[in-house]
Amino acid sequence: MSCTHFADFIVLNMKAPFYEEALTKFYGKMKLGNSPISSLDFYTSFFDSICRNMRDIKNLSALSKEGKWKTPFPFHHEIMDKNHTVVLTDADINIVYATQNMYFMNGYKPEEIIGKKPKIFQGKDTCQETTKVISKAIRNKTPFEVVLVNYKKNGAPYECKIKGAPIWNKDGKLVNFIAFEKEVA
Repeated sequence: MSCTHFADFIVLNMKAPFYEEALTKFYGKMKLGNSPISSLDFYTSFFDSICRNMRDIKNLSALSKEGKWKTPFPFHHEIMDKNHTVVLTDADINIVYATQNMYFMNGYKPEEIIGKKPKIFQGKDTCQETTKVISKAIRNKTPFEVVLVNYKKNGAPYECKIKGAPIWNKDGKLVNFIAFEKEVA
């Protein structure tokens, strides 16, 4: 069974409270042979990434349920398939959640940016016209999609494709904004 199948297996067994239980179920029926240590290092890194992503999917799904979001988002598809970083803000644009893969995109750990505004990523070469497009979409509470020069924690610029949208609860109240982000070449 491939690693992709393992990721699907984890998703299907999200009811397992611990990943160790899922691992036991997954590997319990397999006959495993020896593997070179380098492949174990690669697999461990890949497995850690899957676990972080699955934890983020679970947390975002819980936030969606808790906030009674009107429209569900395909978190599994966005994070696992598209490898997007997800940034969630409150209605006042303060970051309330960021996925763990943010660190690999820009060097910030999610806990470093919680409570801050997304402007933390902007700098001298960030296009002001593009930030006006984002600001207008936020004011009008409409979705947007842009490519913006952002800055990594170490100060290096990178182009970031951002697909953002307002989130309404089932009562029609604006509760959050969400952004799906990815570094582009």
